[in-house]
Amino acid sequence: MPTLFKRFQQRFGISAPKMTVKTHVAWYWRWLGMLVFLSLALAVAAWMYDAGRRFAGFDRGELQNDLARIRDSMARLEAEAARLRSIANASESRLKIEQTAQVQLAAQVKVLEDENNRLKEDLAFFENLVPSERRGDKVSIHRFKVERDVLPGEYRYRLLVLQGGRLDREFHGSLQLVVEMQQEGRDATIVIPDSADAGSAAFKLNFKYFRRVEGAFRVPAGAKVRTIQARILENGSNEARASQNLNLS
Repeated sequence: MPTLFKRFQQRFGISAPKMTVKTHVAWYWRWLGMLVFLSLALAVAAWMYDAGRRFAGFDRGELQNDLARIRDSMARLEAEAARLRSIANASESRLKIEQTAQVQLAAQVKVLEDENNRLKEDLAFFENLVPSERRGDKVSIHRFKVERDVLPGEYRYRLLVLQGGRLDREFHGSLQLVVEMQQEGRDATIVIPDSADAGSAAFKLNFKYFRRVEGAFRVPAGAKVRTIQARILENGSNEARASQNLNLS
């Protein structure tokens, strides 16, 4: 009995263990509180970060505005550069076209000037020569010229054939060139046109008053032309009605 009373006294008496009463909180409330706390902490940290950058002179909004202005300026500059390039290309194309046109026009003017000079020479020549030539019934060669052309071995010739006497009579004949040259240390002679080109229209002469003849011929490479004789042959005859020699050596 005393033992039972002693146990009861130890359990419920002054010396009995202290009992703590705790309030029970559900786990989801605890997680919600932690999330709220973390959100507030992040917000405070972000505010402090932005405040620190503004304090140090760095503003994200201002930087974004500056970047937007720079991009706009770059876009305008690129558009302007593209426009100027287009204008430059168009101007360059027009300049090339104008230069080409000027070159062609200059070449045409040169041809016309040469033709005009030849016509003036012909007019002056006829004014002084035709009256005297009409006294004789003959064909004559005047202003016979031969010049080296651009290509090696190529020559250009020019001459004026005049008929005197009966002006109602038309002359029918041909031109023949006899070229004397030196080739590989030996003398050589060629006749232009040769037998193969004897019927070439370039050497035919059909005229009533006068005929200006121009053309070109070639000699073998390395040959040196010394003299050229122009001969006027009338159809049906092998004898020259007129001839003229030109020395090139």
